[in-house]
Amino acid sequence: MKNFIVIILVLFLSVSCKKEVVKQPTKLIEKDKMIDIMYDLSILEAMRYQKPLSLDSIENDPKKFIFKKYKVDSLQFAQNNMYYASDYDSYKDMFDEVNKRIEVNQRAADSLAKIDEKKATKENKNKPKELKEVSKDSVQTRIPKVNIDSIRMAQRKHRRDL
Repeated sequence: MKNFIVIILVLFLSVSCKKEVVKQPTKLIEKDKMIDIMYDLSILEAMRYQKPLSLDSIENDPKKFIFKKYKVDSLQFAQNNMYYASDYDSYKDMFDEVNKRIEVNQRAADSLAKIDEKKATKENKNKPKELKEVSKDSVQTRIPKVNIDSIRMAQRKHRRDL
């Protein structure tokens, strides 16, 4: 009798574990399209973190632009995101794919930045020496010296007036 109860408990637990936690949404977004949306949103968040004022100049909400680009509304995205997040392994694979795409684009951006730096150094080497010296002098600003005693005297005078 004890074995029978144990077997029933094990069967009950195994059947209950296979139940889906989150139901599939009626308008399911394809996995590839969802990865694209997540990639664009992660780029948007990086922009918001690096240069917050660059997104403030845009009158419309950038997330709305991304949802409009993929013809998805925010509720549909939230439901699909919750559905995909319920399967941890699949959701992790999706984020790994997003990270790979970001790394590829980061390497491309870094290589372009290095090329621009090399061009700038070549241009600076080709400029005549006299022009370089003039530009250094024109950038330099002179800060007038302030006599500390005059500041103290002004503070004392202000205190006396009070």
